[in-house]
Amino acid sequence: MLNRRRFLMSTAAAVGAAGFAALHLSPAFAQDAPQIQIFVPAAPGGGWDQTARTMDQVLRSEKLISGSQITNVGGAGGTVGLPQFISQWNGKGNSLMVAGMVMVGAIIANKSANNLTEVTPIARLTGEFEALVVPAASPFKTAADFVAALKADPTKVPVAGGSAGGSDHILFGLIAKTAGVPAANLSYVPFAGGGEALSALLGNQVAAGISGYGEFSEQVKAGALRLLAISADKRQEGIDAPTLKEAGIDVELFNWRGVFAPPGVSDADKAAMITLVETMAKSDAWATECKNRNWTQILLTGDDYAKFLAEDTTRIAAILKDLGLA
Repeated sequence: MLNRRRFLMSTAAAVGAAGFAALHLSPAFAQDAPQIQIFVPAAPGGGWDQTARTMDQVLRSEKLISGSQITNVGGAGGTVGLPQFISQWNGKGNSLMVAGMVMVGAIIANKSANNLTEVTPIARLTGEFEALVVPAASPFKTAADFVAALKADPTKVPVAGGSAGGSDHILFGLIAKTAGVPAANLSYVPFAGGGEALSALLGNQVAAGISGYGEFSEQVKAGALRLLAISADKRQEGIDAPTLKEAGIDVELFNWRGVFAPPGVSDADKAAMITLVETMAKSDAWATECKNRNWTQILLTGDDYAKFLAEDTTRIAAILKDLGLA
C-alpha cells in the first residue's frame, strides 16, 4: 500500500491540485512522504532508465517522496520485464513501471503473451522526436547520403537502435519504405538499452543509429556523433539539424513515454499515484529537466491515458504490419 495514501487522497479531495502542490512542501509532509519503487523494463542508460532516474531526482527534490528504489530488467523492448512486473509486482500500490511506444511495438512484433492492458495506466509524461546519427568519421554527411547508401545495398548499412518493433525500428522501416527499400532487406541491430547502442556507434560497429535525441545529444555536442536529421514536424530550437522531411524523406515520428502501476492495485492507490505524478509533472523542476533533455511534456492521466494507449496500439499494429514487422 502506498505510504501516506490517506493524506494524499484527503488533501486532493479537500483542496484540489493547487492546494496539494502547496502543502507538499511543508516540513511535515516532507518527513512523512512515501517511498516508491520504479521498475524499468530496460537496461541502464536508455530513455526509460533516464526517465526513471529523472523522476526519482525531481520527486526527491520536490519532497514528494522520501526515497525510491529503481529496478532494471532489460530485454526485447520491455517484453522480458513486463511479465515480471505483472506477476511479481501485482497489487503493489507504491510501484510504477516506465514504458512507452517502444514497448507497444515490441509486444506486437514479438507476439508477447502479455500486453499493457494487464497493467494500470497512470500517466503519459513526455514525447520525444527520434534522431538519425552516424559516427563522426562516417562518410554520410547528410540524410540524403544515408538514403543513397540504403538504396544501393541496405545490407551494408547496419543501423543500431532499441529492441525489435520499437520506435527506432519503426522509424528505420518508414525511412526505408519512403526510399523504396523493402523492410525485409534492412540490417537492423537491436540493443536492450541505449548505452549499448551508443557503444556500438562510438566503436564504429554500425553505420548509423536511431533513438531519441536526448540519448545522443551529449555525444553530438561533443563531436563524437554527427546528427543527420530528426523525425520532428519542424526544426527544433537548439538542435542544429534538419527534419527528415526537409531532407527529402517524407516521415514524421513522435515517441512517447509514460508510467503504469501494476495490476491489482486499489482505486485509492491508483488515484494517489496519479496525484503524485501529476504534482511532479507540474513542478518547475520537472519542466527544467524536460527542457534540458529535449523532452516535450504531454501529460495525460488515468482513463484518458488508457484511451490514448488503446488508440496508439491500433495505430502501431497497422504500421508494423505494413512494414512486415508483425
